[in-house]
Amino acid sequence: MTAKIAVQGLGHEYVNPFTRERVLALDGLTLDVADGEFLTVVGPSGCGKTTLLNILAGLIPPTRGAVLVDGRPVTGPGRDRGVVFQEFAILPWRTVERNIAHGLEIQGVPKVERAAAVRRFVELIGLAGFEKKYPHELSGGMRQRVAVARTLAANPEVMLMDEPFASVDAQTRITLQEELNAIAQATRKTILFVTHNVEEAVFLGDRCCVLARRPGRVKALVPVDIPRARRTWKLFTSDPAFGAMKDRVLRLVREEVEGGGGDG
Repeated sequence: MTAKIAVQGLGHEYVNPFTRERVLALDGLTLDVADGEFLTVVGPSGCGKTTLLNILAGLIPPTRGAVLVDGRPVTGPGRDRGVVFQEFAILPWRTVERNIAHGLEIQGVPKVERAAAVRRFVELIGLAGFEKKYPHELSGGMRQRVAVARTLAANPEVMLMDEPFASVDAQTRITLQEELNAIAQATRKTILFVTHNVEEAVFLGDRCCVLARRPGRVKALVPVDIPRARRTWKLFTSDPAFGAMKDRVLRLVREEVEGGGGDG
């Protein structure tokens, strides 16, 4: 069976604009992501996590290797992939409902269908009652909910998320993680989620992909065999299996930070 996302021998090299030195960010990275899988990606700072996501999004080309979605090479941005960035990338002059509808308008979806989709995702993402609000009237967590809802409403095959909860406070982050877990159950979207937070990676992922220090490659793939229906923070943090998985992933990351490079 063809993987939903196939990363084949990916390498990326760029020139540092300040030192003019060539930097090898990724080298020989190979990875498959199944249809409907939620894959989290962690690793030490500078290991190429965001570079990988940007290549998958079609925002930058790889130096070598290939990325395929449904067997088709990624050559640029496309409707089959939606991206949620760390920054609150929503339009300040549009209300919540018009931000969510933005991608559908670009696609030419009829007004009645747009309205139905907006209602669905307003409910799913917990924004009921805020449809007419503008971004400046919302908290940071609510603005990020809008960004997620806008991406979902456009109905991409794949969601690519680059540390989307890094800029919110700890309690809001927990709430957003639980909501994203519920969304993953409800939509069965294929999701690749980049984070530097090991607990977040294990809480959200069906598998956790640990990248080696630069140049990035896959160091380990750790399955998280805990049903999504049980993934609330209250239950998850009291589960010994969660603690064991978190410790394993943390050890793998720390090996790279400290330069040990063991295979775990």
